[in-house]
Amino acid sequence: MGVRTWIESWPVYRQFSGDDPLGRGAAAKSAGTERIRPRVSTADKVVKSVCPYCAVGCGQDVYVKDGEVTQIEGDPDSPVSRGRLCPKGSASLQLTTGSAREQRVLYRRPHGTEWEPLDLDTAMEMIADRVVEARRQGWQWEQDDVRVRRTLGFASLGGATLDNEENYLIKKLFTAMGAVQIENQARV
Repeated sequence: MGVRTWIESWPVYRQFSGDDPLGRGAAAKSAGTERIRPRVSTADKVVKSVCPYCAVGCGQDVYVKDGEVTQIEGDPDSPVSRGRLCPKGSASLQLTTGSAREQRVLYRRPHGTEWEPLDLDTAMEMIADRVVEARRQGWQWEQDDVRVRRTLGFASLGGATLDNEENYLIKKLFTAMGAVQIENQARV
């Protein structure tokens, strides 16, 4: 490569000698940056979602290729976040692909020190049995001569990423079971 060719390939020379004096377009691109492609350009589809971390509900674009999540970015169409994500929301790809994510149910027995894997059906049965027992033990028909028909044996704290319909169903379920302590992270 001669000196003249080298100088002509220099971005500052291209900026002042070409049609891009501000260096915002072709003058700023090198051969290396010409080869770079966005991580999301190979995605098969984009799924709209909501960040699961807090009650703000920032919009996310989830990029999927071959059934696997490849990238998560802020949704510029979201009226809540307008394409921006906080550091936790920006790192939410780790929720789906991170090596620390558990893909199975783990259980630690009372007074135990080790976690043991359980199958999902066993875990669900254990939860149902405990809900029924907590309801039975904590049931109150009356308090101070006032009929209350409730239980203080369990409560519900919903997540911020649940939509209105899901929150409605959870409220109905827990109310039907007699719970009075029903809250949602979006209001906390």
